[in-house]
Amino acid sequence: MISDNLLRFYINGAWVDPLGGSLMGVENPATEEIIAEVALGTVADADRAVAAARAAFDAYTLWPVADRIALVRRILDGYNARCDDFARAMQMEMGAPTAWSRDAQAWAGQVHIESTIKAAEDMAWEVMQGNTRIIHEGIGVCVLITPWNWPMNQIACKVAPALIAGCTMVLKPSEIAPLSAALFAEICHEAGVPPGVFNLINGTGPEVGAHLAAHPQVDMVSFTGSTRAGTAVAAAAAPTVKRVAQELGGKSPNIILPSADLAVAVRGGVEGCFGNAGQSCDAPTRMFVPRDRAEEAYAIAARVAAEVVAGDPTDPAVTMGPLISRTQFDKVQGLIQTGIDEGARLVAGGMGRPDGVNRGWFAKATIFGDVTDQMTIAREEIFGPVLAILPYDTVDQAVASANDTVYGLAAYVQGDAAEARAVARRLRAGQVNLNSPDWDTFAPFGGYKQSGNGREYAGWGIYDFCEIKAIVGYGA
Repeated sequence: MISDNLLRFYINGAWVDPLGGSLMGVENPATEEIIAEVALGTVADADRAVAAARAAFDAYTLWPVADRIALVRRILDGYNARCDDFARAMQMEMGAPTAWSRDAQAWAGQVHIESTIKAAEDMAWEVMQGNTRIIHEGIGVCVLITPWNWPMNQIACKVAPALIAGCTMVLKPSEIAPLSAALFAEICHEAGVPPGVFNLINGTGPEVGAHLAAHPQVDMVSFTGSTRAGTAVAAAAAPTVKRVAQELGGKSPNIILPSADLAVAVRGGVEGCFGNAGQSCDAPTRMFVPRDRAEEAYAIAARVAAEVVAGDPTDPAVTMGPLISRTQFDKVQGLIQTGIDEGARLVAGGMGRPDGVNRGWFAKATIFGDVTDQMTIAREEIFGPVLAILPYDTVDQAVASANDTVYGLAAYVQGDAAEARAVARRLRAGQVNLNSPDWDTFAPFGGYKQSGNGREYAGWGIYDFCEIKAIVGYGA
């Protein structure tokens, strides 16, 4: 589904022509074909969008909370009505297989809006503490910079809580995957979002993103992307002392304890790593297995990798799509070669495209065994379907190795429940998942260390977009 509005921006309640800039082709990474063109904005476009958001803030932030919740509920209704369009758009811009684009990518946007509404209804927006009234109110004008790997997940996790908090905003989605963002702007318009409250412009990070982050009329930047880009955003925002919320990179450990059912745990870990073609910041890309069962783990992992079917994402039999671009494909290929060169054992996959695939940026489902802590594939975020398996001798060693990273977004533990809970307390990560639980969209999501700061999802996301005001003497 390709919107008619890709050559325009949504500013101050209307679709408007850019003030300058250029056009960029949007590639379907499964076919390498250009399927649309998107307008890239300029500094002038960014200024116009910020001005609209600033002008709308004073009136919108005074809306009663119930009215803001009702507005987001109308957006949810519009999203649900066009859910198939969102799934198709993400299939085209990402190459996501049909079931994944519908049941994971499109569903993620839907469930996060639902969770945010429920959290807002249950939230204590104002409380008395003695004679002081403590109020949560919108922080102001927010810039929302979202990535290409989970387009609607991240848009929903930023726009819905910002709207409910009483903020106005400028959304800059990834220019690589702009189709679903344009559809989202259309449903915001149809839902009756007041002019200037929600604005969307496309553009590159170095030009538009950097200018928005530094803009003196912006109060907050919420950014999801690489750690490298996140540090640039934080540096640009620092002179004006903006709040900066960041969800950045990850190299998430998955510790399989001796008490775990090895077959079940390894299968789940491999499938978790390969979901979304490995292009998830919280993917469990480092699997720790007991050394005396490493060979068994390798055999199980290889069998699971052999079940992966790559190819035309519209084919129901296909289970894994392509990487997003030639640039990402080349990066992943280079890191696979580095793993081989540094002496890791190639258990499955390897260089090149999967057998039978002759176009598209598809990488083989690749598994390395006998990986050590200091190997590049154990330290760098690969962002592709590449799993590193590290044998360990003791649980203490596994925990120390798991924490030996600059990242701290997510972690995973499999095994006896009591032991897994104890290990979870020792892991330096913002979210620890025990024994493959269901996705909890009410749990806070965000990272330690270079994986970012701030938390997203439901009420946690709303709080990130709020200032806290104390009115002392209110009850006197």
